[in-house]
Parts: sequence; C-alpha cells; structure tokens
Amino acid sequence: MKYYLFIDESGDHGLSSIDPSFPIFTLCGIVFSERNYETFRLALNELKRKYWNDISTIFHSRDIRKCEGPFKILFDKQVKEGFYTEFNQIIREQDYAIISSSIDKLSYIKKYGLLSDDVYEISLSFIMERAIYYLEQVNEKEIELEIILERRGKKEDKKLGEHFQKLSSRGTFYVSKARLAKFNVKISFKHKKENINGLQIADLIAYPVARYILDPSKPNSSFEVLKSKFYGKEGKMYGLKKHP
Repeated sequence: MKYYLFIDESGDHGLSSIDPSFPIFTLCGIVFSERNYETFRLALNELKRKYWNDISTIFHSRDIRKCEGPFKILFDKQVKEGFYTEFNQIIREQDYAIISSSIDKLSYIKKYGLLSDDVYEISLSFIMERAIYYLEQVNEKEIELEIILERRGKKEDKKLGEHFQKLSSRGTFYVSKARLAKFNVKISFKHKKENINGLQIADLIAYPVARYILDPSKPNSSFEVLKSKFYGKEGKMYGLKKHP
C-alpha cells in the first residue's frame, strides 16, 4: 500500500528577519493512504465544482482568509457560511493524520544562534520520524511513503533534497536508516499550479495550527475542527507545542 505525506508551512523559515507578531515557523504534514487520498481528493473537487463551477481553483490559506482572487465570493455571508460548513465536514469525515512541527524562532536564536541548523530541515526531520512511527502502527505489508512538498525555488529545493538524502543514508536521531528504508521513502517537489489537493489541505491546516501554538487560549474554531486528526502515541499528541 502506498502512503502520501503532503507538507506545507505557515510562517517564514528564515532567521534574519522575524515578525514579532508571528515569530513562529510551522511545518504541517498530512498522511493519507493512497485509497483515502483519492476519496479526499474527489470530495474536495466536488466542493470546488459547487462553488467555482470547476476543479481548477487552487485553495490558498491567505487568499481564503482575505477573500481575495476567486475567493471574493466569500464576502457574501451566506456563501461563506455554506462553504465553511461543507469544508469543515470534509475535514472531519476524511481519513488522514496530521503531524506538525512548530519552532519559536526567537527562542531558537537565543538558544542556538543565527548560524544554527535550518528550521525547515529540523521540522522535516521531526515529521518524517513521526510519520515512520505512524506507518509502523499500520497493519499492512509493503508500505511505501512518498513525501510531497511544494516547490519553493531551485536553490531551496536542492538544499532540501540534499537534506532528505542525508536522512535516508544515515537515518535520524530517533529513526535508523534501516527503519526508513523499510518504507522505501521518496521525496518529490510539485508546483502550486499542478493543483494538488493534498498540498492545498496541508497549507490550509498549517495556519490554524500555528495560531494555536502561538496562543492556545485564543478562540480558534478552525483548529477545533482539526484537533482529533493529530497523530499521537501513548496519549502524546505530536506537534502541538513549540520548540526553541
């Protein structure tokens, strides 16, 4: 059985310039089996077709929140309520798991300095480890994992690809090379214009997760919809606290 791990981020992974109102980097991974992803993909396309008359609309968190571009229709309160009700139903009912990693960049710099490791790479390593934990609990044989990320640029993709190859050849702190090899893990980079629903849902989920990590006490209705989908083990939910 093939599994997909779709990954997108919220916040800037750079350490040189930090927004004091959003000093956090969140990387969000969504794990689907191939079968469950197809069910999800079709459900999201039906939602797109209902509100935009085709499936070519690309969901982007900021555009939806700001009602920009094709999402101007959400300025209509009735349309907005209907869209969110149906979207949240898809989020609740589809079968997938969320694994995220959040880093407080200000605390990270204080502890490790500006020249420390790339926070994107650290977060990717964390998510990969927990994805392996998740797959090891799946009662299936010959599982393959494909990690899918959105292209960010030749330099950035090359650097991240090299980091992945290093993890594959050496393993991580918690997961050995042999454990990774068991799942034949591969990585691929896709353009936003390819309209991949798995990447879009990772983008939409990353923002409310980041807002929750920043201040769990603030109302966050989007996060409440997601909460039951986080992967956990022995009562511990992965990715719901920030790291320095």
